[in-house]
Amino acid sequence: MEKWVYVMFIEKTKTYNRITKAIVESHVENLRKLDEEGHMDYCGVFKGYPGVAGMVIIKADSYEEAEALCKREPLVIGGYATYKLKALQVANSDNNYLL
Repeated sequence: MEKWVYVMFIEKTKTYNRITKAIVESHVENLRKLDEEGHMDYCGVFKGYPGVAGMVIIKADSYEEAEALCKREPLVIGGYATYKLKALQVANSDNNYLL
């Protein structure tokens, strides 16, 4: 059976440098909620990639469900960031690395 995860790349907008502590706290609360709901595998920030703030690896049943989860991100709602969503087919020992 194919296993897919969805990678949300969070990209900074021109107003990203205006985020406040309250916005950051709401972003972290959203991450906690994704984790509690079983929708998050990993998340983190990027350094050395101008314009890209970070990423979230989302577990969802479909691309559409993953996109709905991306759209509730406070950084996106507030216009501080946009996102790109990519589907990633997992390759590991369970599926012989897709061979």
